[in-house]
Amino acid sequence: MTDLREPSRTALGAARHRATHQIVERGRTFADPLAHRIVGLSAPELLAEDRAHPERRRMRLFIAARSRFAEDALAAAVDGGVRQLVVLGAGLDTFGYRNPYPGLRVFEVDHPATQAWKRARLADAGIDVPGSVRHLPVDLERDELMPALLTGGVDPGAPLFVSWLGVVPYLTSEAIIGTLAAIGRLPGAHLVFDYANPADELTPRQRADRDRRAANVASVGEPWRTHFGTADLHQLLRANGFTVADDLGPTEIAVRYFGAPADTASRPGGHVVHVVAAGRVAAEDLR
Repeated sequence: MTDLREPSRTALGAARHRATHQIVERGRTFADPLAHRIVGLSAPELLAEDRAHPERRRMRLFIAARSRFAEDALAAAVDGGVRQLVVLGAGLDTFGYRNPYPGLRVFEVDHPATQAWKRARLADAGIDVPGSVRHLPVDLERDELMPALLTGGVDPGAPLFVSWLGVVPYLTSEAIIGTLAAIGRLPGAHLVFDYANPADELTPRQRADRDRRAANVASVGEPWRTHFGTADLHQLLRANGFTVADDLGPTEIAVRYFGAPADTASRPGGHVVHVVAAGRVAAEDLR
């Protein structure tokens, strides 16, 4: 297992995918001008990695699409009055440092070791931390989310958007359910996250690709722990007070972001989902 004092290796891998997308696909799906700076790699280095590992393209495009999906949903939520963003498992996400929305406060939540590493990366890259960004150290497997958010300055009575990308598969089901329960209590809170269908729902080609990637992340001490069938997940979300606004699987992602024919047959795999909480308690009861 990776030492809990060490930063997340998979967070760095996701950031490299975002940075490589800016070079190889010129950021057509998801534009992030800070991506290559925060990973500390030049364009030639990223291109060399891409040529050496062409099998990474599928994951790179999925990561670009999920980031685009989240930031598109955030833009609509900001238009609707949201002024608080919580980035759960922030890793090397750069939104807070290129935030185009005046008045939007950004709360980055992550494991303390990964968060300390990120702040060092920001300093090394010369990326300033604006006053609108706060860093909240939280281990979702050990710590309660809501007290940390309240202590960090999140207003539970005001509209909130939560972005939770690249995290769910690495958590235990108990940590996932606890997080959903906490966010589901916030009236009108938006939540975007990604999840993967279980191996027995995949095609043979998908299963082989999944097994290869699962072995890679397990080898660095960050194994995948939890997968969801879509119907089972939607039931869990409803039980925690959420309404599903959008759930895109591989086919829907390909249609929306990569020009696949709209009549392509749907298939299982990696999903990104946007849900909205009804909220089951008064905001003052959360304080």
